[in-house]
Amino acid sequence: MAEPVHYFAPDALVQFGTEVFKAYRLPAEDAATVARDLVAADLRGLASHGVARIPIYCKRLRAGAINPTPNIAITHPTAVVAAIDGDDGIGFVVGHRAMAEAIEIAAQFGIGMVGIRRSTHYGMAALYVMQAIDAGMVSMAFTNSSPAMPAWGGRTNFHGAAPLAVGAPGGRPGDYVLDLAMTVIARGKIRLAASRGEPIPLGLALDNEGRPTTDAQAAFEGVLLPFGGVKGSAIAFMMDIFSGVLTGAAFGGEVKSLYFDFSGPQNVGHLFIAIRPDLFMPMQAYRDRMDEMIERAKAAPRAADCDEILIPGEPESRTAAARARSGIPVTGDVARALIDEGAQAKVALPASAARPFDAGA
Repeated sequence: MAEPVHYFAPDALVQFGTEVFKAYRLPAEDAATVARDLVAADLRGLASHGVARIPIYCKRLRAGAINPTPNIAITHPTAVVAAIDGDDGIGFVVGHRAMAEAIEIAAQFGIGMVGIRRSTHYGMAALYVMQAIDAGMVSMAFTNSSPAMPAWGGRTNFHGAAPLAVGAPGGRPGDYVLDLAMTVIARGKIRLAASRGEPIPLGLALDNEGRPTTDAQAAFEGVLLPFGGVKGSAIAFMMDIFSGVLTGAAFGGEVKSLYFDFSGPQNVGHLFIAIRPDLFMPMQAYRDRMDEMIERAKAAPRAADCDEILIPGEPESRTAAARARSGIPVTGDVARALIDEGAQAKVALPASAARPFDAGA
């Protein structure tokens, strides 16, 4: 019999996460930011980047590998560029501060670019382009990350999964939100499968001997494969140049593992670009053109097995709307881990409704 899934009210999970992070000396506003961002990932169906990660962030805080009260320093090499030293703060806080800076510059000059060093893992990359969309900006978010896949032809970890996010405000049909890792599958999903003893399909990863594997634990200890073969590997290389080499952060396999290396801060690098959409035409004209493009795509003749053409970000948006009503599903193993983490912080996990998993919820 399948283990029951516990459904939690989103606000209750945010409150729980906020109190837990406050116990590790994050200021109340920062603790709430991290908790909201994790719950936002769960709402959008990205459980690998949701509240399941509370324990690993707390473990890094306990180890001193994350600075709970960073002094985030901002300098301006030019009028349209900012450089941010995150002081090893938690990536969510550093990331939102950096995108706010990019938005502020773009509002004045039309485009803003911010390079960030000495950050840490910053969760779901879509968070930052959605922040820009809320400000009416087109944006891109680059990040590097701890080694998760080999350089093309290798069998040891070198490149990070390094998710790329792009956002563009839409109108009637919705916004364009792209968020994809350079690996065939997110490393967090492999970790979840490993923790549950579940197999994975062939073609996602190699074990530490360079052999294809369906064993999730062997995959987690081995290497993930890039999407699109050599093309995905080449883009991962580019991501490390933009996020690591260019910004002064760690690069080329130097970013410390989120899960295995607690010897010090990660020194993750990010690069954010915000662009005002009315640089070439009035804002309403831009929105009309976005609407037309999206509507044309959705009206295109469909393949035989396709019921509806969706734009990037649309499935996640629908999931978020549904889960805001039904609650966020949390599997029993994750719920137990949260209970244990809450006990260390003297914070009780809120009450939930336990029932068999409903895939439509």
